[in-house]
Amino acid sequence: MHPLSRRVLLTAGAGAALSLGLAPATASAGSPRPFGRYGSPAARLTARTLYVHPRGLGDHPTVQAAVDAAGGPGWTLVVAPGTYRETVSVGAARTEMTWIGASEDPRDVVVVYDNAAGTTRPDGTTYGTSGSATTTVQAAGFTARWITFANDFLRSDLPGNPGTQAVALKVQGDRSAFFHCRFLGHQDTLYADSMSLPAVARQYFAHCYVEGDVDFVFGRARAVFEQCHLRTLLRPDLASAPHGFVFAPSTAGANPYGFLAARCRVTSEAPDGYYKLARPWVPSSDTTARPSLVVRDSLLGPGIDAVAPYANMRDAHPWQAQRFAEYRNSGPGAAITDPESRPQLTPDEAASATRSAYLGNWRPAPTRA
Repeated sequence: MHPLSRRVLLTAGAGAALSLGLAPATASAGSPRPFGRYGSPAARLTARTLYVHPRGLGDHPTVQAAVDAAGGPGWTLVVAPGTYRETVSVGAARTEMTWIGASEDPRDVVVVYDNAAGTTRPDGTTYGTSGSATTTVQAAGFTARWITFANDFLRSDLPGNPGTQAVALKVQGDRSAFFHCRFLGHQDTLYADSMSLPAVARQYFAHCYVEGDVDFVFGRARAVFEQCHLRTLLRPDLASAPHGFVFAPSTAGANPYGFLAARCRVTSEAPDGYYKLARPWVPSSDTTARPSLVVRDSLLGPGIDAVAPYANMRDAHPWQAQRFAEYRNSGPGAAITDPESRPQLTPDEAASATRSAYLGNWRPAPTRA
């Protein structure tokens, strides 16, 4: 899909989805039951349930207004189908919050904005990568189901500006879980982070869809991706490879676990071999970082460069010195032509590269209401 048509889809919402042949909403914002099976302001699921509707049929018309109204822990937001063009921040005090897309189809509920790192703020400064996020979650115990988090900034919006990082979701809280969600963007789509360098933020993504081009899954969180679809985009501004990188972990050296992708698949809009699987991010704020990534039991399509799947972000921190490994992957992008270019776990090592090892005593709730 061309980037401009993607922006049209996100801006127009459900009507555009129909015109592009996507599945219709099961509970549209204009239907008699816009909140589906999740009650309504007149019949709340619980006293701590709030309803978001873009045209006034809920408690609040915007997601941020509902977040602001949800003081204290344990609130649930039921979000009616619609395109919510806003930035949203869930502060650290709003723990154990849950967002539910009412139609149970993430294509129907889209939270989107178009700030980038190089976008100018009202005070004349720029947002930077972290400030560009459409949605920022700092609270522990956050859960989202059937929500699309998007940043529809296009490089053509700031021609010649290098600040093209544009985050859809920045999540920093421990015990953060996302089920059947979508994350749409280009560079730096999904920022899986923590609140501070020593903090361990365990995050879980199941049955999710993530798309982008440069480093579009990145950060220092201890994050598990299970049965997710990662899709690399075509870069019409580039004539040759590489177009980008799927993962860019920045795991703290003291953290034994970084990113784990298990039973995932990687597909591409770009020509074969135009994408690297990963490169390590050693930020200037933590030069002792040792980025960690394990990709196992996953299908890597032909878009991944099988000959040289990893690259350096900076020559001072070569990927070979980091903690990158694979195990039992399949597909054209997983072919091992040079064993030194594709470190593999042994069966004993793979026994420790599991969801339970990464998440410890936290067991994310299953995908039920």
